[in-house]
Amino acid sequence: MTLPRSYLEYPRRAPGMDHDRYDYRNLFRHKKVVWPGDARVALVVVPVVEFFPLNMNPAQMVVKAVGGMERPYPDYWNYTTRDYGTRVGIYRIFKVLEQLGLPASVAINARVAERAPFLLQEVTRRNWEVVAHGLDMSQVFHGKSAVEDERAAITAALALLRQASGQSVTGWLSPMQSESHATLDLLSEHRIRYTLDWNIDDLPVRMNASTGAVYGMPFALDVNDRQSVLDFNLSNDAYVEQLVDGFVTLWQEAGQYGGRVFTISANSWLTGQPNRIAAFRRALEIILSHPGVWPTTYGALLDTYQAQE
Repeated sequence: MTLPRSYLEYPRRAPGMDHDRYDYRNLFRHKKVVWPGDARVALVVVPVVEFFPLNMNPAQMVVKAVGGMERPYPDYWNYTTRDYGTRVGIYRIFKVLEQLGLPASVAINARVAERAPFLLQEVTRRNWEVVAHGLDMSQVFHGKSAVEDERAAITAALALLRQASGQSVTGWLSPMQSESHATLDLLSEHRIRYTLDWNIDDLPVRMNASTGAVYGMPFALDVNDRQSVLDFNLSNDAYVEQLVDGFVTLWQEAGQYGGRVFTISANSWLTGQPNRIAAFRRALEIILSHPGVWPTTYGALLDTYQAQE
């Protein structure tokens, strides 16, 4: 397949970095980071709670949301499969985390806070961190999006979640991790400290934005349950092995190079299924059996990292 010429036309196309958001660094030459208690690995678990509107039209979306409607309206089959996550699946995930004594950074669409306020209360009563995940999964922005449309969506999502949660909400995950050229600048305007959109290092990365820095936080793509289940078609045993292998590699590296970050995302409509929740728990139990694990949230992680920059 030949790419159109326009695909290679973008700002800052030149040798070296193709953007001015962050500089190159070699993580194995980075100053050693020390986590509390001299832990080797900071573990962040990220339950993901999403709302897929019944009337979302994939034919009109440049970037299609995985899990979105695929059949002519009304696509009740897909809609109810995703809605299972907010009605049942997410509470299984919460139960596992609570039983294991783990904190969480919960990425949640703002429309979920409107439609299911009880769910958000279950997050805040546990003193878990709320991460803004846009308005809903039909609001996916990209390089051709109008800046004012994206600004309005970010403003609305943060206003809803900040008011409903009572938290400052300083973390962001774009629907489908899709950004425009303006996203980081818009996030910095809205007092966002970090984003999960950039699949980069195993430590936070300071990125340049219009009104200050926004940090790119580790959010492991290859062990994302959406990737593992839908793209890789992994069995439960293979999924557990993948998580544990990824963790062990970072745990071993940390002994020589300093603290690392391992993240586990848990989409409510995937990991929350009755046939998958036990594998999620088993992987966490194996990881927690290692010495030198610091279960934390993104906010606390970033505080600790910034203090050592």
